[in-house]
Amino acid sequence: MAKRNTNEETINVVWHKLMKSYGLGRNYEEYQITQVYHKIMGKPISKYTDDLHFKSGRLHVKLTNAVIREELSMGKTTFIRMMNEELGSQIILDVVFS
Repeated sequence: MAKRNTNEETINVVWHKLMKSYGLGRNYEEYQITQVYHKIMGKPISKYTDDLHFKSGRLHVKLTNAVIREELSMGKTTFIRMMNEELGSQIILDVVFS
C-alpha cells in the first residue's frame, strides 16, 4: 500500500501565505515591529516615541527626547539585534533615530 502524500503546513506558514495573498504582509510586519519595539523599550522610553515607520528594511523611530535619541543611536547594533531576535528573523537591517 502506497503512503499518502499530504500537503500539511504549519499554521504559521499558512498565516504568512494568507497575509501575503491579501497584500497585508507589510501592514502585519509593521504591526509586529511596533509591538516588539514597545515590549523591548517599555513604558519609560515608549512615552517619548512619537512615530515608528518601517520601509525597505529600515526602521525610522521619531523620538521627542534628545538624550534618549543619542543613547539609542550609540547602541544601534544592539537594538537591531534585540529587535530581530524578538521578531524571529532578520527583518530590520538599519535604524534611523530622529
